[in-house]
Amino acid sequence: MSTIYLRQSHSDDFERVAEIISGAKKMLFDRGVNQWQKGYPDEAILQRDIEEGINYVLILDGAVVGTAALQQGYDRDYQNISEGRWSENSDVTYSIIHRIAVESGHQTKQLYIALIQQLLTMSYHLGYSDVRIDTHPDNLVMQHVITDSGFDEKGIITLDADDGVRKAYQILLK
Repeated sequence: MSTIYLRQSHSDDFERVAEIISGAKKMLFDRGVNQWQKGYPDEAILQRDIEEGINYVLILDGAVVGTAALQQGYDRDYQNISEGRWSENSDVTYSIIHRIAVESGHQTKQLYIALIQQLLTMSYHLGYSDVRIDTHPDNLVMQHVITDSGFDEKGIITLDADDGVRKAYQILLK
């Protein structure tokens, strides 16, 4: 039986986090998805995530195999939603899953779902029952992972970074 858990990353994880993100960029390119192809996220963003304590790593049998940022509170990119709306019971503050990736050698839907489920638990532990995530309209694999993790598609948002238009999702934890 495998041991899997989530922990907050620390400075020693930076190179591994950057390696996983780099692999994800290549995988997206190979699939023809124009997400993360123009320098975003760069090493400065990844380093800032770690320094601010919002980056988490997924550990499988003692090895870092996944990473994500869990932003807390508010994201201005999520304020203007089109072709839909956030749930009526939405909170003023929420957590947002950003920059999620699993290393290429462990690219399974189940591992992505495990990472998201761990992040949902962390969100709840931090006091957030409203959790949001977005992905590129062409990233069909991630869209399935997100909905299979219990999120509902809510509409379209436009990001300031990374050529903008994204499908937005939300889950309200009870």
